[in-house]
Amino acid sequence: MRKKKYTVIDLFAGCGGLSLGLYQAGWNGVFAVEKNPCAFETLRYNLIDRKRHFSWPKWLPKEPLDILEVNKKYDKELIGLRGTIDLVAGGPPCQGFSMAGKRVADDIRNQLVFAYIDFISMVMPRIILFENVKGFTYPFDKRENADAVPYSVVVVNRLQEMGYDVCPQVIDFSEYGVPQRRKRFILVGVLNGEKDVAKIFLERLKVNRKKFLAKHDLNQNANITEAISDLLRSYGEVDTPDRKGFKSGLYGPIDSAYQRYMRAGIEDNVPNSHSFAKHTAEKLAMFDRLIKEYPTKGKRIDGKAREKWGIKQRGLFILDGRSVAPTITNMPDDYLHYQEPRIMTVRECARIQSFPDWYEFKSKYTTGGDMRKKEVPRYSQVGNAIPPLFAQQAGLVLKTLI
Repeated sequence: MRKKKYTVIDLFAGCGGLSLGLYQAGWNGVFAVEKNPCAFETLRYNLIDRKRHFSWPKWLPKEPLDILEVNKKYDKELIGLRGTIDLVAGGPPCQGFSMAGKRVADDIRNQLVFAYIDFISMVMPRIILFENVKGFTYPFDKRENADAVPYSVVVVNRLQEMGYDVCPQVIDFSEYGVPQRRKRFILVGVLNGEKDVAKIFLERLKVNRKKFLAKHDLNQNANITEAISDLLRSYGEVDTPDRKGFKSGLYGPIDSAYQRYMRAGIEDNVPNSHSFAKHTAEKLAMFDRLIKEYPTKGKRIDGKAREKWGIKQRGLFILDGRSVAPTITNMPDDYLHYQEPRIMTVRECARIQSFPDWYEFKSKYTTGGDMRKKEVPRYSQVGNAIPPLFAQQAGLVLKTLI
């Protein structure tokens, strides 16, 4: 009997966190849509070229793509895919909805939600997996407009009109072996599904969690120390291979099942993207004092407390090695290492996001100023991603719904 081939298209793919998890769960990529060249470079290197995860149709360029242009230029080809696509996964950029930043109602990126819906209306996949920040479930301008509804309601209504049975829910990825407190809006839709069939996804996801984690010898609630204690700077350093004038750390001994899982197949002694930031003597002294003397770890320091401790940025989160991390964002300066006086490296952030160490990140490490609006360097790629460890579990369960 021929083995079933599960097909998926990844929209707003970023650097590939969701695609990676689905690849690990046995899905076959058709193509991915990602507009940013930096993020696409990482996606291409790991999943397009190395793993050959995507079959990629001849009519679609294998390059950074804008979904608005894809919908307009290739509408006939997309409609022609009907009946062949099992899953369309991914969610539009979340910056306009995020509670962590400035919620901007007229952020142009918010309108990509409707481009997503248009894409679905043309392809009509059997299943939809939609992801966004928790703020996606809150309406804009509720005080000024009592009838305002969140974008999540708009998406649910439009999908139901198209014939999808949908089940939206906010999920905390830390409950699925990811060492990070990261709550996200997850929506599963099943085309022409019986009422409440999408709820089966959430039920099976919870049931399968224990079995999946036990199979890989992983804890349900891994902490920061379990995730990154083998990446300490004290284990030695060398010149960063792809960042002139910087130093990278070396691997220390494996000290947890999570580290063993992340380092599977790695032979090089220099972790990819494990390059240390350059801190001034003043900042190093401040970091060292905070680690040794600040009374509460795992808590953000902001407001007047910043002045007392000499913190000049908007806020700083001292990581607690005994706990899960807060939500990893694209702002590396927000997090102080739990043991060493420095901010986190890209690789350490990737570990907390559950990217395996063989997954290499490309383009610049970081950027600033106005370029933040245009570039998606390594830190941002990691911070914007869906944790592959959750995506893999989701992918295994989604196959059972077909």
